[in-house]
Amino acid sequence: MAREKDADAPVRGKPAHHPGTEAKGPTRAVVIVPVLTRQPRGDDDNNRPRLTRSADARHDEAVGLARAINLDLIHTAVVTVNDPRPATLLGSGKVAEFAEIVKEGHAEVVIVDHPLTPVQQRNLEKELNAKVLDRTGLILEIFGERARTKEGTLQVELAHLNYQKGRLVRSWTHLERQRGGAGFLGGPGETQIESDRRVLQDKIIKLKHELETVRRTRDLHRAKRKKVPFPVVAIVGYTNAGKSTLFNRLTGAGVLAQDMLFATLDPTLRRVRLPHGTPVILSDTVGFISDLPTHLIAAFRATLEEVVEADLVIHLRDISDPDTAAQAEDVERILADLGVDAGDAKRVIEVWNKIDRLDEGNRNRLLADGADASKAPPVAVSAVTGEGIDALKAIIETRMAGELDDLTVTVEPAQFGLVDWLYRNGDVVSRTDNDDGSATISLKATQIAREEIESRLRAKTKG
Repeated sequence: MAREKDADAPVRGKPAHHPGTEAKGPTRAVVIVPVLTRQPRGDDDNNRPRLTRSADARHDEAVGLARAINLDLIHTAVVTVNDPRPATLLGSGKVAEFAEIVKEGHAEVVIVDHPLTPVQQRNLEKELNAKVLDRTGLILEIFGERARTKEGTLQVELAHLNYQKGRLVRSWTHLERQRGGAGFLGGPGETQIESDRRVLQDKIIKLKHELETVRRTRDLHRAKRKKVPFPVVAIVGYTNAGKSTLFNRLTGAGVLAQDMLFATLDPTLRRVRLPHGTPVILSDTVGFISDLPTHLIAAFRATLEEVVEADLVIHLRDISDPDTAAQAEDVERILADLGVDAGDAKRVIEVWNKIDRLDEGNRNRLLADGADASKAPPVAVSAVTGEGIDALKAIIETRMAGELDDLTVTVEPAQFGLVDWLYRNGDVVSRTDNDDGSATISLKATQIAREEIESRLRAKTKG
């Protein structure tokens, strides 16, 4: 059974146009969201079933992915698949129905929000007479458009080549019409396919070497940061959870932040000073998504190493999304693949974003439901309005530099160069200027700042 939506559903108010009546616009596309009735089991030690998303949520995400590369969606449909067909995934009746929709709507691309085998992709392209992209191919298209740095471009290209390598049978179907000469045992076209595979493999090896250079460069940068040292705080989360908006709120940076899936792809690092003077490096990373292909994770490992090496990880969730629990599970699975335990309360802070979209009743209920005695409570924030940001900064600083201590120090006249440093790295409560020219300062400082203050005072005294 299919639950279909017109083009006006995902792209409301957009007038239809037909080839030849105006200048060529965005590529016309159809989005198909297959919903398999047999849900896959989990892949953890307990073989627990994965949280399933609603059909509406899957549909909206597929539409969001398609719109991220400016496709003109003329038709979208959610299709229940009871018996997946090895040749086309969908039944023959549905394939014929979509072929008619593609023909009537002059669609050039069909998006199938599900992994397709090379054979399924080839067969669907023949039946639908249009280019077919599965979920992996669509994500790769988005990544290719979003990459801005050399590193990002290399990573996308590597992932794309690995994806293409298993689909050469589709790329070279025209060779079936050629005849091989005597002695060619593999049949028509085999020599060209094997040659193309070698070309792809050579490119893959070259890209891996270039990315290894990128990895070594990142290692050098990390080594320099550790000598300073500045702790690193990485923001991770499902795509469109608001990572870049939070990053901008915490750092004052101007990173692109839009209500769009994968609005940013390349990692960004900024130095930020927390309320009591603790300096940290904040890292904004690529968003995660469900069913992220393993070769994509492998290709982006150079970027994701910023998460692996981070001293603290902020797991940002869009708490206003009905599927926030399933999204959180997907993020935790990818973190586990990277060797980061999302349940480690000392290293991971769970932050619930977009609370400004909730009414007070839902907000209080969610916070009460999220309270777990076995781990630290989530931090509720709105990266847009700034609500909860001060509390988040305080928690980050406590994790990085320890609890605040009350401290009273006397700064001698010869040490007055330290006074400005005290104001910048502590919360000064009071200051008394003494008759002998010294100053007694009471302040609140983190444990790390206290050790630094005591060290600086001793050094000045000895000098």
